[in-house]
Amino acid sequence: MSDPEILVIGAGAAGIAAARAVRRAGRSLRVLEARDRPGGRAWTDAVTLGAPFDLGATWLHQAGENPLTALAAEAGPFDHDAVRRHACFIGDRRASEAEMADYDAAYAAFHPRLEAAREAAPPEATAADYAPRGGFWDATVAHWEGPVIAAAPLAAMDLRDFLDTQLAGPNLLLPGGIGTLLAGLAAGLPITYGAVVERLRWGGVHEGGVVAEGGFGRIAARAAIVTLPTAVLAAGAIRFEPDLPPETGQAIHDLPLGLLTKIGLRAAGADRLDLEPFTGLERRVEREEEAAMTFIAWPFGQDHLMGFVGGEAAWALAGEGDAALADFAFAELRRAFGARTDRALRRDTVLASHWGTDPFARGSYSHARPGRAAARQVLATPLAGGQLCFAGEACHPRFAGTVGGAWESGEAAARQALAALA
Repeated sequence: MSDPEILVIGAGAAGIAAARAVRRAGRSLRVLEARDRPGGRAWTDAVTLGAPFDLGATWLHQAGENPLTALAAEAGPFDHDAVRRHACFIGDRRASEAEMADYDAAYAAFHPRLEAAREAAPPEATAADYAPRGGFWDATVAHWEGPVIAAAPLAAMDLRDFLDTQLAGPNLLLPGGIGTLLAGLAAGLPITYGAVVERLRWGGVHEGGVVAEGGFGRIAARAAIVTLPTAVLAAGAIRFEPDLPPETGQAIHDLPLGLLTKIGLRAAGADRLDLEPFTGLERRVEREEEAAMTFIAWPFGQDHLMGFVGGEAAWALAGEGDAALADFAFAELRRAFGARTDRALRRDTVLASHWGTDPFARGSYSHARPGRAAARQVLATPLAGGQLCFAGEACHPRFAGTVGGAWESGEAAARQALAALA
């Protein structure tokens, strides 16, 4: 590998966006990726279930403002919100229309209640501090907003960051998968796979720029853009010389990753459990932290279910393996469908994500610790005049936790690094 002007570490959404921006500017670059594929935490498996299945990033949220919407135009994006249905169970029975109306009303009251507390809340307020409590559906709403959507309990998240990063529709699904989209966008970029960066020298240690070292050897550049997940950086996967400034290191630790684990279960025959395609299946819970799984049935008319479990329950299952995750999914479905579950779904074809145990991820996406909402902007601030920049979903103060936020962050970091060259 020849020494480029800009080095990009990581070929996820942020790294791909940064590399494309550098290439458009006519500068030389090299991308070092630890995995044997691009996409990072956006990965589509198109084989195991006989159809594309996104193991990581699944939707293009807030599509009207999402930078990937235009790039995905040829992929046939589909508005999930337009066909979304809900089936919610209370014990072993389906909730009535009146009960669902009460559920919707409880959900509609959740965010305004938190928003009303924003100004007067103390600096270290959590999203749990002002969440409605005691109502029949309040724990279920909190379960959705915490473990399912944010991949962490509400008590772990800063109130203001939680509110600032709320997302709206349209929420687009790609028939071929977001991982497939990113792989296409990475095509033609100078990416070296299997390149684990172990040490990065920066800040004048190397005359004229930075030096990355690892099993691949040594590569020097005038500037570097680091797009690794915060959990990987916090674990010390890269040794920075000199150490990062204290405020940058603190920001990395203040933006931990939660965990959302996904499972795909394939139908055994014609039985579709009386669920229409794209039906969301859930159940009422008594406690926000209750271990529960939600499902989306038969997307695009395919013969598989998508299941999601988040937060502490996901971390607990991560260390037990795919069989335990499948057992949990089947047990959840039996609550609603009884023994019919075992006849309708196959146990020999299971697809599961492993972000919690993946050494290059160590979680799914970030949240800010209580009182640390400013950490995203701190981490996104370039160092040494732009010689060292960080990018990724954790750096985006508005679209954190999304592939669109990672993409915008990568483009911003590229502008900073290019300015440093100038």
